[in-house]
Amino acid sequence: MQTAIQQAQKQRIVVGLSGGVDSAVTAYLLKQQGHEVIGIFMKNWEDDDDSEFCSSNIDFVDAAAVADVIGIEIEHVNFAADYKDRVFAEFLREYQAGRTPNPDILCNAEIKFKAFLDHAMRLGAEKIATGHYARVRLNAATGLHELLKGLDPAKDQSYFLHRLNQAQLSKTLFPVGELHKTEVRRIADEIGLPNAKKKDSTGICFIGERPFREFLNRYIAKAPGLIKNDKGRVLGEHVGLSFYTLGQRQGLGIGGVKARGAELKAIQAQGQRGAGEHEPWFVARKDLATNTLWVVQGHDHPWLLSTELSAQDCSWVAGIPPAVTLMGATPTLGAKTRYRQADAACALAAVSAAHCELHFEQAQWAVTPGQSAVLYQGEVCLGGGVIHGSNVKNGGA
Repeated sequence: MQTAIQQAQKQRIVVGLSGGVDSAVTAYLLKQQGHEVIGIFMKNWEDDDDSEFCSSNIDFVDAAAVADVIGIEIEHVNFAADYKDRVFAEFLREYQAGRTPNPDILCNAEIKFKAFLDHAMRLGAEKIATGHYARVRLNAATGLHELLKGLDPAKDQSYFLHRLNQAQLSKTLFPVGELHKTEVRRIADEIGLPNAKKKDSTGICFIGERPFREFLNRYIAKAPGLIKNDKGRVLGEHVGLSFYTLGQRQGLGIGGVKARGAELKAIQAQGQRGAGEHEPWFVARKDLATNTLWVVQGHDHPWLLSTELSAQDCSWVAGIPPAVTLMGATPTLGAKTRYRQADAACALAAVSAAHCELHFEQAQWAVTPGQSAVLYQGEVCLGGGVIHGSNVKNGGA
């Protein structure tokens, strides 16, 4: 029999069921805690959804099967129009401007924790929950909700959630953020979930496993131009700057072009690490004014390294920006300039509601405009912004 306290804590919680194992275990754990759980399957993409690359129909079948095993209701909700207006349109604008956006971050802020949250509230929900590997903690001293890294460092997804605000976090639960992935799989297998061994989804939902350039070519016209190295030598032709990103190594179409004669001797004399005769090429700069793709040879070429960056369109979890810090200050700040990157020690050299500048102790590799720089203080995610530029010396020939 439930106690009065347990009954008082029972809530109506709407769970975003994606068809994957993480959201499935999320729903199960909440049901086991005695909550009234309702599943919502979000359809966010309709174009060519019947293709082999990105079929929400299969995911919905899996989500419905999970709901049946757990014993909860599930509703199919179409957010495709919202997604196209709020996420995909911005995705295309960024690529056309020569930047490399992260639509999953915008999807979380605009769809999963806005359109979905609003829908859940209309259903009378007190909370929503998703299968993200992150945590929310109420700081008793400040009264603010903090966004924390998931306990499994290999699966932490706080990077993708850094734009969530206090109102959103106050209504959100991340049950699997307290677990490691191996434990989530074990629970799913133990209770007989049909998707217990389902492969984790990868990539952007509306692109799926198809070749990225093939997908982008359907929406952005090709605009060929020259590929040049750091000495100004023409190495080949690119198909359009939108189809490349900084640090890219594959798909450049220039193979193992070698530095020759005096050029090779000059490089060796400068002692540039990684500039050997057969070193791979990396995209280092995209010059929209001249439609030139600049590439360099060697992973550690100076053009690929940055000790400073500026970010715009910042969003701070606390609702206000953190204070400016000095390098090596206590407590130490860290930042990620891309997902699955270890926190890099940094100083917050300048900050406002919408802008920040970060200085790093160690140079960061291929800092990419359009990606997000996300700031941390230990396990607490403070927020971040969209990378606008860095201090790489990308001058031409």
